Amino acid sequence: MNEIPAIQLEGISKRYNDVQALDDVSLDVRRGEIICLAGENGAGKTTLMKILYGMEQPDSGTIRIDGKEVSLRSPLDSAALGIGMVHQHFMLVGGFTVAQNAALGIEKKRFGSILDTKATEDFVQKKIDEFGLSLKATDCVDSLTVGQRQQAEILRLLCRNDRIMILDEPTSVLTEEEVSRLFSHLKAMAGEGETIVLITHKLDEIKRISDRVAILTKGRMTAIRRTSDVTEDEISKLMFGSSVKLGIPRQRASEEGKTVLSLHNVCVKKQSQEKPLLCHVSFDARAGEILGFAGVSGNGLGVLEGVLGGFIRTSEGTITLRGQDITGLPTRELRKNGLSYVPADRIAMGSCAKATVSENLIAPMLGRFSLGPFLDRRRIREFSEDRISKFGIKASPDETASSLSGGNIQKMILSRETVLAEDCIVLSQPTWGLDRESSQFVYLQMQELRKRKIAVILISYSLDEILAVADRIVIISKGRIAGIMDNKEGLSREKLGRMMLGKEDRDE
Repeated sequence: MNEIPAIQLEGISKRYNDVQALDDVSLDVRRGEIICLAGENGAGKTTLMKILYGMEQPDSGTIRIDGKEVSLRSPLDSAALGIGMVHQHFMLVGGFTVAQNAALGIEKKRFGSILDTKATEDFVQKKIDEFGLSLKATDCVDSLTVGQRQQAEILRLLCRNDRIMILDEPTSVLTEEEVSRLFSHLKAMAGEGETIVLITHKLDEIKRISDRVAILTKGRMTAIRRTSDVTEDEISKLMFGSSVKLGIPRQRASEEGKTVLSLHNVCVKKQSQEKPLLCHVSFDARAGEILGFAGVSGNGLGVLEGVLGGFIRTSEGTITLRGQDITGLPTRELRKNGLSYVPADRIAMGSCAKATVSENLIAPMLGRFSLGPFLDRRRIREFSEDRISKFGIKASPDETASSLSGGNIQKMILSRETVLAEDCIVLSQPTWGLDRESSQFVYLQMQELRKRKIAVILISYSLDEILAVADRIVIISKGRIAGIMDNKEGLSREKLGRMMLGKEDRDE
């Protein structure tokens, strides 16, 4: 067939500081086709689709819609061409109703300019009924469950009748019935000539819904296959590839090692939602081991970080540290009890951009540098210079954190938290966006923590990272623990990938 594709992406590249997010990516999508964009976390899937939606600008490459080269400088440009997107992270306007969110920019009007609230609500409710969503047009989005908010995000797209639809992990908090209903509608839309790009990690969804699957690996397009021509195992192998030889020597976890942190039947369930974000999670972290947690996005790793960081409350279960119940304690109290924490969001949660490097380094331990009601500036500077030197931070004590690169901010946070660590430290995405050398430095710090008999909890979306440094591995899938195993020679990377994707029974 010589039909002009609905979407043509040619040679798309995008770089963020030291990270090459996309590298010469090309992809054609036909009219009436459903294509799944798959790959490991950080492969560049969302970045590529944000470029198609006008939210990001490529450094190089061309975009053609229906054969015509276009410049998409904003989502308004994409909307004018009939391109819509459902985002993985909710973009709803708080305080607005479902109808106000769904019809934002396309509200019904009277006399050409007066908003007709009733007509808008009737229009949106008709769409809700047509697609069988568990929503009401007049509901405030703030009162919705997580699953209903996901439906509201999808509803925004459905109300616009876009001819090119991008959906980024739309099913992560939907029930199976809701997923089946959504897929049925998407297939019907494709049958009417609409073009659909679905980002998903889930193998069963790829096989159920798509005509083709495109695999991104570390910012490059590595495979495009007809879905009917590949098995789930083959897709998994294409997604996860081969491991990177990077990391530190591992050690076998001792069954006799002292249990430092213990979670027992921990659940997180919000706003009466049917599907828990975490469901009966239990594990023990032992002194002197690196316990790695792996999974794909939307399956509970971020929620687990929130629980251990003290900013997401549990609905069931208990958490103990050195045998002491710390369930429900806020972040400050957890830190007082000896739990150090390096968050995934190093800018918003791990540092203060307007403060100096010295101020960031001493913020949680001001009492150590006090002289009565005053601070000992000489000791603070000596401490800061020592941390800067030992961790190779390219900055002076008086520089503001905002002037540092992402890698140097991460080193600054690590240098602070390793001093504070007494019994346990949580590291979430500790090498995200770091180059190979900086990543190896982080791994060596983990080894030093292990030598100090500190329990290291590593939360990472990268299987390469988990396999490179963890002594034991915990797989999280759909909010549950799918398996806990020693990281030993011969451990199948593909098996772990399948477990992460919910396609492997726990048998370890």
